[in-house]
This record gives sequence, C-alpha cells and structure tokens, in this order.
Amino acid sequence: MKSYQDIAALLLRLSLGTGFLSAVASRLGLWGSRSSGWQSFLQYTAQVNSFAPARIIPTIAVVATIVEASLGILLLAGFKTQLAACAAMALTLLFAAAMTYSFGLKEPLDYSVFAFSAGAFMLATLPGYRWSIDQLLNS
Repeated sequence: MKSYQDIAALLLRLSLGTGFLSAVASRLGLWGSRSSGWQSFLQYTAQVNSFAPARIIPTIAVVATIVEASLGILLLAGFKTQLAACAAMALTLLFAAAMTYSFGLKEPLDYSVFAFSAGAFMLATLPGYRWSIDQLLNS
C-alpha cells in the first residue's frame, strides 16, 4: 500500500506543479497560438478580483505569476514540498474565493479550483516525498 501512496504523491506533486507552470506559460505566450497572453490575463485578473481597485490589478497579476512559477518549480523538483503544497493550497483557495465572489460558485467548481486546493492540502499532509529533492536531503 505504501508504494501506491508514494506513486500517488508523486503524481499529485507533478500534476500540481505542471498545472501552475502551464498557466504561467500560457500568460507569457509560451504555448504559441494556444496561449492566453498577458493582456488577456490582466483582464481576467481584473474580472476575478472585481472587488480590488483597478490600479492594483497589474501588481496582483505579477505577484500571482511569480508565486505560481515558484510553486510549480518547487513542486516539480520536490523541494520544500510541504511548504510549497501549503502555499499552493492557500493560493488556490484564495483564487476560488475570489472567483466565487466575482462569478458565483459554478465557475470555481467548473474549473476544479477547490479540487486543486484540496489536492495541495492532501500533499502537504503526507509524511514524506519519495523521488524528491526533499528525500535526498533527508537521507
């Protein structure tokens, strides 16, 4: 059973990390014609954060991009995994709350934001992370 849990933890860590990095790649135009682009991301950030003053929307977008890129890299590498997973849970829960406030409950449910947040929380509760930098450092 433990080996299945190790595989599940690895897959969860990789899927969360790639999910963050894919979103960042899209807003930076790295997915080519499939990218959303920075301007579209700024507009979406303003819609999601409809309660925020317009002047801070670019700051929110930049900070979110830096945090998502950092968390994606940490999760893929398996470095500071518990901390990165806790931060990912908090970030995505805030995102879900903002989406719920601005669009209603359907939007974050359709985009599985609560599931992403719960998965990150689950990852944070695990006692160890096999096949990670954390495991190498703890050996």
